[in-house]
Amino acid sequence: MGAAFPRARTHPSESTFLVNKKQSAVILGAQWGDEGKGKIVDVLSEKFDIVARYAGGHNAGHTVIIGGKKFVLQLIPCGVLRPGCKGVIGNGVVLDPLAFLNEVKKLKEAGLPAYRPEEGQLFVSNRAQVILPYHRMIELAAETAPGRQTIGTTRRGIGPAYEDKIHRNGLRVADLLNSSLLRTHINNACHEKNTIAHALFGTEPLDPHQMYEEYARFAEQVAPFVTDTAVLLNKAIDDGQNVMFEGAQGALLDIDHGTYPFVTSSSSTAGGAVTGTGVGPTRIGTVIGVTKAYVTRVGEGPFPTEISDASGDLLRARGQEYGAVTGRPRRCGWLDLPLLRYSNMINSTEWLVVTKMDVLDECDEIPVCTHYKIDGKLTDVIPADVRGFKSIHPVYTTLPGWKSSTAGITDFDKLPKAAQDYLHFIERETNARIGMISTGPDRAETMLVNGFDEALG
Repeated sequence: MGAAFPRARTHPSESTFLVNKKQSAVILGAQWGDEGKGKIVDVLSEKFDIVARYAGGHNAGHTVIIGGKKFVLQLIPCGVLRPGCKGVIGNGVVLDPLAFLNEVKKLKEAGLPAYRPEEGQLFVSNRAQVILPYHRMIELAAETAPGRQTIGTTRRGIGPAYEDKIHRNGLRVADLLNSSLLRTHINNACHEKNTIAHALFGTEPLDPHQMYEEYARFAEQVAPFVTDTAVLLNKAIDDGQNVMFEGAQGALLDIDHGTYPFVTSSSSTAGGAVTGTGVGPTRIGTVIGVTKAYVTRVGEGPFPTEISDASGDLLRARGQEYGAVTGRPRRCGWLDLPLLRYSNMINSTEWLVVTKMDVLDECDEIPVCTHYKIDGKLTDVIPADVRGFKSIHPVYTTLPGWKSSTAGITDFDKLPKAAQDYLHFIERETNARIGMISTGPDRAETMLVNGFDEALG
């Protein structure tokens, strides 16, 4: 589907990678999320039997455009838009039952039979944690309380649900289906959460009886989708099926490795695919990182290459950089290679997918951050704390723009020479091979580079 992509260096695993067909792959965001993972998962899902979501909640919006029709998925894996591809919501996800059921309803209305439980195409882990109304209450109150540091959450209860999980006080999907346990849990939790929220934030209490009645009904509707997904996935791999592990958010929002505390509450890196699905690390073949040709970020937090002039407005307008879930305008910046190298390192990324190439079409010049200068010293080591990020002075290499349209191009040789050079530069500087390039939002506006297609089998 495209010309061979020349490389300045040989990937260390290349000699075996193309020979041994790998049955599974992690696809994750290599930046702060919003890299276009939804489209990429959708495009590649034709090569996979199952797509398994392993982290996050309905704070993550994945947009897929097929033949001009737009789908925004928040919990359901993007791959199930392909006929015959099964979707799994893994144990590492926090599940809002109402959000899940509403999403299923919308997709049914769109005529997608895969979302009928009897079709056996969509599964929810019995070990996934459940988001309840008091999680949203506490997160909203904490984010809006005077004097509190705002970290830019979506206020959908994701963080508090993960807090209860780690506190070993959460409700799992298996418990949701047990009516007596559900009633007891809601009564006890509401007593505790109402007391805390009122004392700290003056919040009005939630009614545990009403909550139980609502969630008992939701449980009946969710039940047909529920199974032990760790067993399902491992058996599928044993049977020779190909599994794609779909990440949410991006590597730089990982609770451990991201720009803490401006991060998400889960493990959005490749390691999260293991803990979030119950599939061991030796069963996962490769890691594919998705990066924009520039960088965006939603909400608060450090952003070394953020653009504060008209160029940022141009990228935002051309890239339609507004959150799929929240509608918030995204902050825009030039490509940050130190961050991309760091992401590749902590994820063992073998392949990169570069999205939104066409957004740069009107740029005369394209600065790319190749290193940082901190306290006068040149480095590409990422600081661990926010104060360290405030000391960063990006060091840029400026590449020429191509000033012509790349929109919809699906053959590498047909890209403008300067666009080809830009991609070569990214590959040389990041020690990962570029396997796919997106030149527009639609499924069809994608090119695969020779070698990548064969590597996925």
